[in-house]
Formats: sequence, structure tokens, C-alpha cells
Amino acid sequence: MELSSLTYLLPPFHGVLESWALLSLRVIWGIVLVAYGLPMLKNPFHWMDMAEPSGFPGILQALGALSVFGGGLAIISGFLTPLASLGLAFSMGVALVIHIANGKPFMKEKPDDPGVTYEASLVYLAIAIMFIFVGPGRLSLDYLLFG
Repeated sequence: MELSSLTYLLPPFHGVLESWALLSLRVIWGIVLVAYGLPMLKNPFHWMDMAEPSGFPGILQALGALSVFGGGLAIISGFLTPLASLGLAFSMGVALVIHIANGKPFMKEKPDDPGVTYEASLVYLAIAIMFIFVGPGRLSLDYLLFG
């Protein structure tokens, strides 16, 4: 199967103005993902086991770390954006389920209250789903390669 026959699976590329908006979101969110993923890559098979054993197999922890760090780089550059976003959506979905299962609240009552919430995981999941269906825009490697 030729690569050109698979490009119909990509979302349409939007106009220039929309592409600038998508680029700004891609760069900001991508930097956040890389910053989150880098410490995970320093201990890829046990990054979830810092305080106590998580019960997650090391290979799944490594895949999560790679998904967040590598997905962040892919999002910034706009390279294979729907595929990277799919991996990120899965990772954020797992994080969301873990937080909810552990009884974490949606938000803190006061912004400076201590503790963990699941609002960031939910927002990141929504952003990933958006990029799956909207794509990266024209200011991306995807547009240069497939546009």
C-alpha cells in the first residue's frame, strides 16, 4: 500500500490563521509534555514507583514515558500529529483513570491547597482528542510531507 493512499486518513489542513492558533497550542502543550516526560525517561521502567510500588509493569511505564516525551516532540514539530495524539490520548486516559480510582478530586478548593487533582489529565486528554480530529495545521511537518 502506498503512503499517498493513506493520506486520506489525515484531517484536512486548515487556513493560515487557524494554523497559527494550532501552532501556538502545539508549541506550548508540546513543551509541557517534554518537561513532564524528561524526568520519566531518567527512570523509564520505574518512574511511577517513586513513593510506593504502583503495580504497573515496567514496560508499560516505559511506553508511557516514551509516549509523553516523544509525543511532545512530535506535537511541537507537527510530525505524525494524529498518531502522536492517539498515543498521548491513551496515556492521558490512563492517568485520568488512575487519579479517579485513587479518589483524587477534579480541582482543589483553593489554588494553593496541597495535593493532586485530575483536571490537568482531563484537559490534556481533551487537547489530544482535538489534535486527532483537527490535525496540526499548515505550519507543521505533516503539511510539508503530506499536504
